[in-house]
Amino acid sequence: MIAASDYEFLRRFLKTRSGLVLSDDKQYLLESRLDPVMQKAGIADMARLVLALRDGFKPGLADAVVDAMTTNESLFFRDKNPFELLSSLVLPELLQRRAPGQTVRIWCAAASTGQEPYSIAMLLRENERLLGGRRVEIVATDISSEVLARAEEGIYNQFEVQRGLPVNYLLRYFAKTGDMWQISQEIRSMVRFSRLNLLQPFNHLGTFDIVFCRNVLIYFDAPTKSDVLARISGVLAKDGYLFLGGAETVLGLSLDFVAGSKRGYYVRKPAA
Repeated sequence: MIAASDYEFLRRFLKTRSGLVLSDDKQYLLESRLDPVMQKAGIADMARLVLALRDGFKPGLADAVVDAMTTNESLFFRDKNPFELLSSLVLPELLQRRAPGQTVRIWCAAASTGQEPYSIAMLLRENERLLGGRRVEIVATDISSEVLARAEEGIYNQFEVQRGLPVNYLLRYFAKTGDMWQISQEIRSMVRFSRLNLLQPFNHLGTFDIVFCRNVLIYFDAPTKSDVLARISGVLAKDGYLFLGGAETVLGLSLDFVAGSKRGYYVRKPAA
């Protein structure tokens, strides 16, 4: 059992470091997620883990705790609809407004193990005619250095490639390596991965035409959601597009965005 004071410390620690908000009844989640971290670090129990985090005498421990608690599920072409909208509506609209030599920039703001940015990259490769020779830059970020290392390798097990990935894409863009599958260098080269905490400034990333920030805001409280959305607005082109997760919304959180012409994405609110 986690002592009440230790649980409260860990809640505050995770909120400050990652924005993750834990309710009063998530002790079991902490125990299951952090037990491997404690075993690896040679820490006997939660009380000693809290002491180590307070004192900061174990390098890398704080990052390991945050990584363990914020590593979320990902799969190829998750929810399908955003990717269908991207190829059938968003890209055609956007490219009509972009000069032939202009680079299109896409940001995946919670890339996890890479399935989302690689899904976008494969979709772009399948729709090269649509791009008309334009260069596309995909920037993929995540708070977890561990999952980003996996993403950069682009190696997935059989279960992972069976979840959402069309068979023809598997055969075209992946190579079997032992019991695993590795995505081609051609697709990997289309994505640039870097570590980023959404609670910290990200304007250094530059301006994007399309932002995917899916299934991450649900872990934040309302003020944090509003802050992140306001800063996304600051790096999104005035005619850009924002994709959120199916359970996420801007309603009551941001005045910068309005729903797009079809359900599933948002655009900047027109100037008055």
